[in-house]
Amino acid sequence: METPREPHFFKPLLPGFHSGVAIPLDFYSKHIQGAEINKPWKLRSDASDQIWEVIREGRTLTKGWKEFTEAHDLRIGDIVIFKHEGDMVFHVTPFGPSCCEILWSDADDAPTFSYDYCFLAEVTPTNQKDDKMFLPVEAMRCGALNQQCKEVKLVNKEGKSWTARFGFSESDGAYYISRGWRKFCRDNRCTNGDLFVFNVVRDGTTTPLLCVCPERKECTELLIKHFSRIDVKSSHLTCSIASTSRN
Repeated sequence: METPREPHFFKPLLPGFHSGVAIPLDFYSKHIQGAEINKPWKLRSDASDQIWEVIREGRTLTKGWKEFTEAHDLRIGDIVIFKHEGDMVFHVTPFGPSCCEILWSDADDAPTFSYDYCFLAEVTPTNQKDDKMFLPVEAMRCGALNQQCKEVKLVNKEGKSWTARFGFSESDGAYYISRGWRKFCRDNRCTNGDLFVFNVVRDGTTTPLLCVCPERKECTELLIKHFSRIDVKSSHLTCSIASTSRN
């Protein structure tokens, strides 16, 4: 039986976002409307053990939101994903404008991985039917991808991989994944509307990895699993992953 997904929504941060952020109407109607008005939202993230309490006024988060944004160094153009864990507790994951997760550096924290490019992909009836999923146009600037690349590996959160065809559409001016995308969706029991954050990672070979990494902790665990599996098959594979922090 498929495990129900936790309700979530994402918001791009626009000018003036420090003063408050609006909750999407669809999410509000399904999950929030009718909830206790004076009960604050509790926001948590991977950046800190602290819990931030934020007041909701109608469909807008107000008092306490500014403190959360400043503590996480959020900026215009960032994208923030709110995952509802129940009882008005939300796990918040901030991403940069290209959907790269914002990473923090801490002397006591575990090392973090850097990625060439990150993007948000949605499972749709069309891309499943056509077995073709287009990457954002900005992916053209990704150093790990080029028009000579013919294959990519799609890696899920368990470290399992699927080989897919990789190509470039002259008419659309964008890269695409095909002949493997539909199988990846089916094998992972995806439904229309599912969102994935794919991180493009160099693996020391000519085939780039597109890793499903919604959160930093899971990214770290994913890469450890994946490269451990490759090391078992070949002792000649070497891979260097650098630490990174947000300036």
